[in-house]
Amino acid sequence: MKRAVTLSALACLLAATAAAPAAFAGDGKPEASATPSASGASDAKDAKDAKDAKSGKAVKKKVVHKLAPSLLDTVPRRGTLRVCTTGDYRPFTSWDRKTETYSGVDIDMARDLAKSLDAKAVFVPTTWASLVADLDGGRCDIAVGGVSITLPRARKLAFSEPTRTDGKTPIVRCEDKDKYRTLEDIDKPETHVVVNPGGTNEEFARSHLDQAKITVHNDNNTIFDEIVEGRADVMMTDASETLYQAKLHPELCSVHPDKPFTFAEKAYALPRKDFQFKEYVDQFVHLAKHDGTYEKYEDEWMK
Repeated sequence: MKRAVTLSALACLLAATAAAPAAFAGDGKPEASATPSASGASDAKDAKDAKDAKSGKAVKKKVVHKLAPSLLDTVPRRGTLRVCTTGDYRPFTSWDRKTETYSGVDIDMARDLAKSLDAKAVFVPTTWASLVADLDGGRCDIAVGGVSITLPRARKLAFSEPTRTDGKTPIVRCEDKDKYRTLEDIDKPETHVVVNPGGTNEEFARSHLDQAKITVHNDNNTIFDEIVEGRADVMMTDASETLYQAKLHPELCSVHPDKPFTFAEKAYALPRKDFQFKEYVDQFVHLAKHDGTYEKYEDEWMK
């Protein structure tokens, strides 16, 4: 008898621990109908108050968690992949006002990703200041365009396998390339540093410079003209961008792009809890990096 009671208790314990975890929608948000309250108090009260109609005894309700579809399934069904991008960070993303089209390394990659899912890429304009909120809020399925992996972003978003390694380095007028080689060289009251708002460039400048004058320039497409025209002395951005902009502006030189001030990786930002979609994008990036696809797109812009 004692053994039977023990086995019965063990069976109850196993049944209780076998309940499925809460499922998350493709946008990383919990399904309202499938997710219990944070405290669990509501479910406990419902279970306590529920009574068997015949015996009048309290019975525990069974909570059924509904599995939400992954973007891996909803994107092909919808036929579109919604891609957030700033359009102001060449060579990764660029918006042409005349043709009203996007281009860039990550734009080409996004189109390939959509095609692999039997869908079409639809680009959703965003800014560096609102990128996290736009993706976390479900305005898009993925964010691309030279997005750097940072810990604050990783608290809200997931990231794919990195596409490249990068880091912050200065870009200056070529006659000043030996004048601004270190942070100590740059951080002087007479130095005018220009930054674009809301991204890692502004964050880096404000956290490392105490004396230099920092000015925010809202248009990242024209920000390098500020240095060419002498209204600013330095911009610190990712080495890949300094090399590309130096190619566009012969007056500008990238300062030690092979030895940047920081280490960073670029990747594609994804909804935080859509693990199936993230796994697929990881595989897509991994293959593109090893079959020559990503290198081909970079070469079209960088060489």
